[in-house]
Amino acid sequence: MSSEILNLPLHVAITMDGNGRWAQERNLARTAGHDQGLKTVKKIVKKASDMGIKFLTLYIFSTENWKRAEQEVGFLMNLIHLHLCDEMDFYSENNIKLNHIGDIKALPKNIQKDISKALAATKDFTGMQLNLAINYGGRDELIRGIKKIIENKVTSDQITEELISKYLDMPESPDVDLLIRTGGEQRLSNFLLWHIPYAEQIYTKTLWPDYSLEEFEENIRSFSLRNRRFGAEKAQGK
Repeated sequence: MSSEILNLPLHVAITMDGNGRWAQERNLARTAGHDQGLKTVKKIVKKASDMGIKFLTLYIFSTENWKRAEQEVGFLMNLIHLHLCDEMDFYSENNIKLNHIGDIKALPKNIQKDISKALAATKDFTGMQLNLAINYGGRDELIRGIKKIIENKVTSDQITEELISKYLDMPESPDVDLLIRTGGEQRLSNFLLWHIPYAEQIYTKTLWPDYSLEEFEENIRSFSLRNRRFGAEKAQGK
């Protein structure tokens, strides 16, 4: 049994990269990688909840992913639909509250309904909050947030970091403490641009379908040992 990790991140975000390459390495269709990746999602969500992490954000489908082949996009939309419809018992058993981030209005109508139902079904749960980034882009989030600020006739003297955050997609979530990206690439890919000013970052070569509970726990443990200074000369409290 692993030893307890004392300094847990409050908010973890994951870019789940490598599904397509995982499938290609096995001479399978890219869709097989997404199917296997969904199984990894469920394992990691359960592990994060059990560890006591309060907020977890998963990059599921970006605003740029529409550029992929129509067949792959259709498969991903169906996979999202099936997951949201079939996993409510899982979220109920683990007291996990769901939240959506991204432009919901640009998603297919059935996916919009699935998201709305899932959010309503879990709104009173008090465990970990799981932010599902579906049709999400960091710049798109900022544009939508700015439009809301203008529509609400907010004056320039009212603008603060706290106010801007309230108009973005996850006002209940604190800034990201730890950003993990699987698949070997080392870039942000338009993910959570406002929310990661001092996030610790871990990049692993492991393709998402192969990302294990042990590696996730090791990534959390690595975070717990880092000296976070937040721009100061020394770490807070040191």
